[in-house]
Amino acid sequence: MMNQSHAIEMIAQLSNAYGASGFEDDVLSVARKWASGFGDISSDSMRNLYVRRSGNTGRRPMVLLDAHSDEVAFMVHSVRDNGTLKFIPLGGWVDYTLPAHTVRIRNKEGKWIPGVIASKPIHYMTAEEENQPDLQPNMSIDVGARTREEAIAVFGIQPGQPVVPDTVFSYDAENDLMWGKAFDCRLGCAALLGTLDALQGEPLSVDITAGMATQEELDMRGAVITARVVKPDAAIVFEGCPADDTCVPEAEMQTRIKHGPMLRHIDGAMLTNPRFMRFALDTAALHGIPVQDGVREHSATNGASIHLSNEGVPTIVIGLPIRYIHTHIGIAAYQDYMHAVQLAVALLRALNADTIFGF
Repeated sequence: MMNQSHAIEMIAQLSNAYGASGFEDDVLSVARKWASGFGDISSDSMRNLYVRRSGNTGRRPMVLLDAHSDEVAFMVHSVRDNGTLKFIPLGGWVDYTLPAHTVRIRNKEGKWIPGVIASKPIHYMTAEEENQPDLQPNMSIDVGARTREEAIAVFGIQPGQPVVPDTVFSYDAENDLMWGKAFDCRLGCAALLGTLDALQGEPLSVDITAGMATQEELDMRGAVITARVVKPDAAIVFEGCPADDTCVPEAEMQTRIKHGPMLRHIDGAMLTNPRFMRFALDTAALHGIPVQDGVREHSATNGASIHLSNEGVPTIVIGLPIRYIHTHIGIAAYQDYMHAVQLAVALLRALNADTIFGF
């Protein structure tokens, strides 16, 4: 298993990469570098990335390791007369978290230029406006242009260009805390790569293909394709999931940072195979890996697409707790990443044809 300093550097590079849904190329470039030596690497027209593990035989059950490469972001809709940009969300944002945050916009030359999400200054608000939260359709992105013509001709802005949070990763070693953007699901991408690294050269009873799927934030579209391509017999999905330790009563907390990965029994689009879930919980207990039981009423992961593919695929989701998910910056603990990798490694060492086809 790679040491902590290398893992932190990998997470930093993945987090800092710009990867709005449909524009994940930068993320794939980083992932390809870190996946070098793990097996055969390829991609498809949706920019899904596949890593077929060295040593696969084609005669053993196939396990798909999944994580999504995209992040919640925005897209330029149009340029207003005053030079500011109308934009739309790519993925789920809460409107009141947006104003005053800096962003990067990819212009028509491919350069990422700075901007800020602006709203009407309080000095010009009516009393009624002051008491109402601003809504995203009323916001603009300001790149510093004075006119529509300047924004287009000088700044290179055009409709359809991606916009991402302008946030740089940092690690607080003293408190084991990672700060950064896109932890949903770049921490999952890192865990996928960390798992492949830990198993290099090790004989297993299963074949493994890792699939970094695109466009998860837009109805899990990439995973529809990866499941068709890989045709897995079982799947392990890594997902950055919202920590609840700052927003629900203690007795109801199920996704706390520094308490290990969360294994979800159900969410809004998948009821986890109970036999695979029991196997995962028992494996974690056997190896002393801390995990948290999650029962989610809403939301979904790539597991929703994968578990309904082919003739049905036993699938579990290993969730990495992240505070303030789907905002410009999240907080996560390295130890939760490490325990997610340890759990995936332990599961892959334990899985075989009898266990998988017994699920």
